[in-house]
Amino acid sequence: MTTVIEPRLQAGALVDQVVRRFGDRIVLDHLDLRIEGEELVVLLGPSGCGKSTLLRLLAGLDRPDGGAVEVPAQRAIVFQADRLLPWQRVLRNVTIGLHGPGADDRARAALREVGLAGRERAWPKELSGGEAQRVSLARALVSEPELVLLDEPFAALDAITRLRMHDLVRELRRKHHAAMLLVTHDVDEAIALADRIDVMSNGRIGNSHTVDLSAADREASIAREELRSALLADLGLVAQQ
Repeated sequence: MTTVIEPRLQAGALVDQVVRRFGDRIVLDHLDLRIEGEELVVLLGPSGCGKSTLLRLLAGLDRPDGGAVEVPAQRAIVFQADRLLPWQRVLRNVTIGLHGPGADDRARAALREVGLAGRERAWPKELSGGEAQRVSLARALVSEPELVLLDEPFAALDAITRLRMHDLVRELRRKHHAAMLLVTHDVDEAIALADRIDVMSNGRIGNSHTVDLSAADREASIAREELRSALLADLGLVAQQ
């Protein structure tokens, strides 16, 4: 099948029969995925199942060996490591890729959104892990992308900071109306954030679960526990009693 990566969608993303090989190993095997505009999809699966490979294809950092990928021209990615430039202050880390006389003002506004007003002149080494990831989110959102790709961005954070980052992602979604794809292996994180959870299996999307729960039900409810049990079963795991 013809290999295509096209920035032609207005929002969201479309992956059609995508194949990606590394040597003799098939990582993505005719995988299909669609993300609607303003939808937050969580891609769940164990390490090595191809989640990050798919995300890199959507970001344009890699190319498939077969199939088609359609994405918006405006997209951004946030990695597990903050990837801040240590020789640039916070403000300059956010303005990377921005041009024009309003770049600094836009960056300051983005930093205010993530709770870092007043930290514009800090060096990356002066930031906590959570603050550094907030800068990464600001850098991703300052260009107003239609698609935001998040590759386990909270995995290295402590539990309390991680919960705060979840709250921040929810707030930024409301403000920016971007489609988002979050890659994680954390079932609880998936339930906390997703509109839909897709579970990867054998290089494809296995089961897909729509998450139609209120904020309170995502914290504690029978429906949450039923969803959690279903996800653990999809992953081949047994829930702890």
